[in-house]
Amino acid sequence: MRQGLFLKIDVHTHILPPVWPDLRERYGYGGFVRIEHHRPGAARLSIDGTLFREIPDTCFDPGRRLEDCDRLGVGVQVLSTVPVMFCYWAQPKDTLDLARILNDHIAAAVLAHPKRFVGLGTLPMQDPDLAIGELERCVRDLGLAGVQIGTHVNAWNLDRQELFPIFRRASELGAAVFVHPWDMMGSERMTKYWLPWLVGMPAELSLAICSLIFGGVLERLPRLRIAFAHGGGAFPGTIGRIEQGFRARPDLCAIDNPVSPRAYLGKFFVDALVHDPETLRYLLRLIGPERIALGSDYPFPLGEAAPGRMIETMDDLTSQTRERLLQGTALEFLGRRREEFTT
Repeated sequence: MRQGLFLKIDVHTHILPPVWPDLRERYGYGGFVRIEHHRPGAARLSIDGTLFREIPDTCFDPGRRLEDCDRLGVGVQVLSTVPVMFCYWAQPKDTLDLARILNDHIAAAVLAHPKRFVGLGTLPMQDPDLAIGELERCVRDLGLAGVQIGTHVNAWNLDRQELFPIFRRASELGAAVFVHPWDMMGSERMTKYWLPWLVGMPAELSLAICSLIFGGVLERLPRLRIAFAHGGGAFPGTIGRIEQGFRARPDLCAIDNPVSPRAYLGKFFVDALVHDPETLRYLLRLIGPERIALGSDYPFPLGEAAPGRMIETMDDLTSQTRERLLQGTALEFLGRRREEFTT
């Protein structure tokens, strides 16, 4: 494994099993993802016969992933499922069954390569009791560092009172929670130009962060280790407007939490996947390197092709800041020690 000065830990990567059951046949209704290995080195994902995405073999072959990691100098990848697999819309028992398939696969990959992979599970968030049970299994039985969840759960935003017990249990267990956008709002108006990924994803993340702040979730659970993908989306760039709204209309914004949104800067994590050095510099000033971790969205095209390259080539960063971005913050978020991967 080629390494630079620091161990690079990538907190934002996605993986799928190489095969899984025919879910339509297994559950008796459609809407689920099917995988077809149609040519060497790639597979197709489809939903009810409609192509969703072609994925490279690095998405389902751990050996190929590690070849890329070695080539790119990535020491550790944090594995999570592809968000289309959340399936919060399905019958809860079926989402739980699928989550167990996906979580067992991630746990097996981590077990096979414990110094190279860390795992995050997925949960049937639409049924909080089932979700808490699977969260406990992920952490206690499978040894995963935590879970990945979506920016919303069907019609529920993340401040929904039914979801609070899940966050509370994650905090009690010391489980990391990684929030990733999915099922983007307004998609019916964004049918061209890949706009759901370019506009919808940043908006989804801001919605999730605002919901957790205004809903008092972060206030009630100060020890919850929660991170947001894609640099927190649109939230950092609109914190001034969000704060002004809180001040100007407390009758609308401060109804569940009287604390200013700005007070939570530095109290949650984001990944560094912002694609622009100036944006990363702004994030560093806004929330500090102690809450920003390398994330690449590997192996997808909207991610960083060479994880950590932008951080490594920004010559105005101090050695201490670079260390935090490439490994230190990730270790803190995951609740892991560097020695677990280097000895």
